[in-house]
Amino acid sequence: MRFKTFIIFVGPSLFLMFAFIALPLASVLWQSLHLQKEQMEEVRVEKCTPTFTGQNCKTELQLKPIMDSNNNPIIITEFVGFSIYKDLLKTDHWQKIFNGDANITSLLDFKFYKALRFTITFTLITLPLVIITGLCIALAVNNLVESFKGPVIFISLLPFIITPIIGALSIKWLFIGDGIMTNFLEYLTKTDISLFAQGWTIEILMLFYRVWHVAPFAFVVFYAGLQTVNKDVIESAIIDGASRFERLRYVIIPHLMPLIIFVSLINLMDSYRVFEEIIAFASEAYVISLQWLTYDFLTPDGAGNRAIARASASSMLTMIGIIILLKPMVIRVWRDHKS
Repeated sequence: MRFKTFIIFVGPSLFLMFAFIALPLASVLWQSLHLQKEQMEEVRVEKCTPTFTGQNCKTELQLKPIMDSNNNPIIITEFVGFSIYKDLLKTDHWQKIFNGDANITSLLDFKFYKALRFTITFTLITLPLVIITGLCIALAVNNLVESFKGPVIFISLLPFIITPIIGALSIKWLFIGDGIMTNFLEYLTKTDISLFAQGWTIEILMLFYRVWHVAPFAFVVFYAGLQTVNKDVIESAIIDGASRFERLRYVIIPHLMPLIIFVSLINLMDSYRVFEEIIAFASEAYVISLQWLTYDFLTPDGAGNRAIARASASSMLTMIGIIILLKPMVIRVWRDHKS
């Protein structure tokens, strides 16, 4: 392929990636290293309180923002380096842990580590569950008679088609208060159940929702891969006396391994950015994620200010976490490609 033809086909994609990925990423990195704040000045303010004989006046020094010609506060940008990252990571508290003055579990008292704990737990637990559930559904559908495959595939895809926030709210309404599933569980156990009164039960519901929502995607990918399995190899394994489990282990799973890695990569990136579940289940008081933490920093406070620098630093740390999780699988894919 000539270079000119290559540029014609690849150029638009490279331009869009540069404009919508590289430039915003560079902007977020720059914002995480700079702190924007209003330029303040000391102003003498006279406060008077009425008394019986007249007024009692006092002069106080107050800080007020300096306004420009349009009556807007003047914003100054200050380079602070990695101080915002240090504040998020609580490097001073790590020093106390190394000196024996604090326990490592005390890190969960800080928002970033609380969000990091849930995000990693959520990602590593849902990954194998999604793959196993999707593979089991694909194997079951593949062994059905042709007349049943269409309806079963349609029903299996419904959780994936539903908008994430709507699906999460549906699961929440089933279990919250006097929900259908709550009443059913109370009928079976003969006890009062409140699944949203404690953190670990909310986490279980969020894990259940994620597997319920994403497993259909894994099912579709694996089911498509099962259609390409060499039937001659399967028949040879049957003739040689291989059991169903041995055929699955030594023939089907090795054949599906590239698809398993693909589904794992997609699920890792998606799960590490968990956000909809936090909003739908209103779990901010118990569990939060790194993506929600970034959203929280960007939410204006009572004075209308947003912690843009802290949000940018949180986003960069989230991206670094995704890269660390994806690195082993990407290296394996690259090695398989080279071999």
